[in-house]
Parts: sequence; C-alpha cells; structure tokens
Amino acid sequence: MTVQGPSAVVLRAHRTDLAQPPSSVLEVVTLPPQEPAAGQVRVRNLFQQVIAASGDLMFATSQIPVPVFRVGEPIHGPAIGRVVESRADDLPVGTVVLHTSGWREESILEPGEAFPVPDGVFPGPEYLLNQGVPAYHGIVDIAGVGEGDVVLVSGAAGGVGSMAAQIANARGAASVIGIAGGPEKARYLVDELGLDAAIDHRGDDLDERLTELAPDGITVFFDTIGGAQFEAALRHAAPGARFALCGTLAGQIGGDGGHPRLDLMTAIAREVQIRPFSTRHTPEQIEAWSSHYAQWYADGRIRFARTLLDGTLQRAVTAQDELLAGVHRGNVVVRLAGSAGHTSGHE
Repeated sequence: MTVQGPSAVVLRAHRTDLAQPPSSVLEVVTLPPQEPAAGQVRVRNLFQQVIAASGDLMFATSQIPVPVFRVGEPIHGPAIGRVVESRADDLPVGTVVLHTSGWREESILEPGEAFPVPDGVFPGPEYLLNQGVPAYHGIVDIAGVGEGDVVLVSGAAGGVGSMAAQIANARGAASVIGIAGGPEKARYLVDELGLDAAIDHRGDDLDERLTELAPDGITVFFDTIGGAQFEAALRHAAPGARFALCGTLAGQIGGDGGHPRLDLMTAIAREVQIRPFSTRHTPEQIEAWSSHYAQWYADGRIRFARTLLDGTLQRAVTAQDELLAGVHRGNVVVRLAGSAGHTSGHE
C-alpha cells in the first residue's frame, strides 16, 4: 500500500510584479513520505504565521537579507507544531515547539531548530507567533525610545507596527500616535491597544492631524510603510528626531512608495537621524524580546494583536494575499485544520 506524505506549499514560479498576488505562484502539493533521522523530530504543525516579508522572498531577488524561496521547493516561515515522532531525547512526543520550517502539514526538524513553548506563560502557543523581535529591536536598540518621547508609528495596525507602538508605550513614551488605514483600524489602535491617538491615512489629512497631535514635533518615527507617510513624518520632525526605518510596505504592494522624497534641507536643518535597519533574529535579539514580552504581557502592558483564521494550508495561501492587501490587522495566524486553539477572529 502506498503511504501518502504530508502536504506543503511550494513555489511554482517567481513573482515578477508587485501587483501579482502571491497565491498565483504558490501551490499546495503532496510531498513524499520522510522518516526522521537520529536526533530529528517529526512535528505536526498547528499554527502558521503569515508575514509580509514572505511576499518579497517569492521574487528571484530580494533586498531582504535572507535567501529567497526556490522554485519547485516548499516555502518556509514561523510555525507552531506538536512533536508526533521523536528521535531526540530532549524533545519527547507531545512537546509543542516553535520553528521556522512551516508552510507544510508536517516538518522534519534538526536539533536546534525546534524550541519548546513554555507552559502557562501565554493563553495559547500561537502567542509566540508575533513580530515582536523586529519591533523591539527597532524601538529599543535603533530608536532608543524612552520617557518623554513623542512616537509616531506607521502601519500601526499591522504585525510589526502594532507591537512597536505598544513597546513604545511600555517604555514610557509621553505620547504614541499610530497611522492606519480606515476608521475601524484607527479606533482599534486607541480603544484596544492603548495608543494615545490614531490617524486614518485614508480619511484624514496627515499634516493637519500631526500638527494637532504633535504641535512640538515627533521625536521618533517607526516606519513600516514609507511613501507619503515618511514624507509627512519628516515635515513634522522635532530637532534631533530619530527615524527607525523598518519596512516599505507602500512599495511592496505596488507604486513608488519604497522611494519617498527625502527633503534634505529639512533633515539637515533639524538634524534628523535616519536609521534604517534589518533584523537578523539573532539569539540575542530573540532573547531580549522574549524576556520583556512575557513580563509586559503578564503586567497587562502589551496585547497580542492578531487576526486568527481557521483552515488548511490553502487558507494560509489566500491569507498571504489578504495581508498584502491590508485586509487584516495585527499578526496574521492560521490555525491549521485539526489543531486545538481559540475561535477565529481579531484580538
């Protein structure tokens, strides 16, 4: 009898245009059966995280400092799963682990690739599928946010931005202002994430609102969008403002948002510090975020902003399209069919 292997999401071809949806180059296929070797474990995946960077890695080349996905091979990304077969003494069957070999029903993991999820720290294991590492690195290490800062965050309803804004609050910023698309997301930032104010870039005039909310200027800008929002932030920068540049989503979804105009005279006159950065997810960066996340969550100073969806791997594929289209808010996680967890929806 032929044994059927697990399903996985494979890259059929590289994307060639930003307007091309990721789903058009992805396919769910059945892989050949594979047995774990000595020291390895087989993990049945329960939750799949969906992140914007995956869309960039579907091109033949990318400026993101990690290898692009290869045509004909499964893509990968952060996931939570349960060990169902083990040949590793320190990871017995039943252990729930975090790893980066997701986008498949089952993953065969080497020693050091699976990280046990601590019990009792968070309501569910999927709470570890967040983008807190780049948010913490940018807010703390790059921008140095502290007491008295007036912080502006673009893409504040997204996975990275929602964490960055909350981290700024937890660090004692005097005011945290978030930019999001649509009145519902703007209300969410204030009512549920505790920001001081929010700007709807679709319905509000950015300059008018920033003049109102930050009359003395912003001292920190955490940017995940680029484009017109970067240009507006520069116009409202206080002397010595620090700009932590994390992403250019406006350029990832089409248009020239990744190439905003830099008003050099304003930047020079106000001595604005432009600090672009990438996050390598080093052990030190992961540990720095993890230790603060657990404490801040326990203290009620941070929430796991998320959209939790239910379905198969195909649902994760369509969620990738939806994420780039701005449909969801917070960290987007798909609870794969057959796993246990919470109900679908926003938090």
